Amino acid sequence: QVQLVESGGGLVQAGGSLRLSCAASGRTFSNYAMGWFRQAPGKEREFVACTRWGGGSTYYADYADSVKGRFTISRDNAKNSVYLQMNSLNPEDTAVYYCAAAAGRNGLISPKVYDYWGQGTQVTVSS
Repeated sequence: QVQLVESGGGLVQAGGSLRLSCAASGRTFSNYAMGWFRQAPGKEREFVACTRWGGGSTYYADYADSVKGRFTISRDNAKNSVYLQMNSLNPEDTAVYYCAAAAGRNGLISPKVYDYWGQGTQVTVSS
């Protein structure tokens, strides 16, 4: 079992930045692919970013086109944590952001492959 707790959400003006954190407890964190998803009111949960092990000490990151160049995912295995740095925020980024963990390494843009989820943290971007 893996428990995930997100933090760092809040209200920010357009153009601003936020850094989300996700603390994991339970099984070996470094073995899991980690993802960030978001869900706006009335919309489906959508992929934002993920980080997956690429062998040795290498981790790869993938991003949704809508956040590429603005958001950065990172992880600190020593702290059992994953982060999402969000820059140049705009009102379309407003959503509840969820951290998720997957035992597999394929299909990580789909929420269906993730095994564990956090409770979510609200991000609101005002215009």
